[in-house]
Amino acid sequence: MFANYQLQIIYQDQYLIAINKPSGLLVHKSMIDRHEIYYAMKMLRDQLGGKWVYPIHRLDKPTSGVLLFALESDTARLMSEQFKKHAIHKRYIAVVRGYIEEEGLIDHPLKEKLDKISDKDASKYKEPQEAQTHYKPLAKVQLDASVGKYDTVRYSLVELTPKTGRKHQLRRHMKHISHHILGDTKYGRGEHNKFIRAEYGVHRLLLHCIELSFIHPYTQESIELKASFDTIFTKLFHNFQWSIPQ
Repeated sequence: MFANYQLQIIYQDQYLIAINKPSGLLVHKSMIDRHEIYYAMKMLRDQLGGKWVYPIHRLDKPTSGVLLFALESDTARLMSEQFKKHAIHKRYIAVVRGYIEEEGLIDHPLKEKLDKISDKDASKYKEPQEAQTHYKPLAKVQLDASVGKYDTVRYSLVELTPKTGRKHQLRRHMKHISHHILGDTKYGRGEHNKFIRAEYGVHRLLLHCIELSFIHPYTQESIELKASFDTIFTKLFHNFQWSIPQ
């Protein structure tokens, strides 16, 4: 899938570089996906002629959007400090099941998710961690199709802004309020995933990091990075007669 694929670079200076990560691509090599030979860190390094890059944060493999790297270790340390202080802001777009009529805040602690292989020595008895996600409805659609026990299908386009950065936070939080993200094979609803695959050719998680903003660690300039949607997302916007979020 990613053979000869050129990553879209959306920002670059002498300290930082950001890409629009496609859905299905790992950020870095993982023991969990040992069969995967393509991952963003190596692909970007190859595009830059072998220059080492340092991932500042993560996006889940099925999530697309803005992914930021540092080009040197000191910059990586400074940017990681911003993340720890929640000084870096991310905005996501998702398509979820059901109607969301009003914006709100999900304040629901999440138990730490441990990988069976890489986290095998970590404590399994930690208290749930504080987790908050703001959500805002942007559009909705009702389809004349029978899925499960209902004669019609309702979906919402939402903007999600995480206030914390827990593993799979957005996917778990939307499941918590019963508005599962479409295409989520881990936390979603199988009957809806099957429906969008069959009817709209959607074989991915419909979650996209559209924007990441921060203060540049050296220039103190306010940086706002945005990532465009892939063809699967844009076709779905067209099919549902939704405006493309900006």
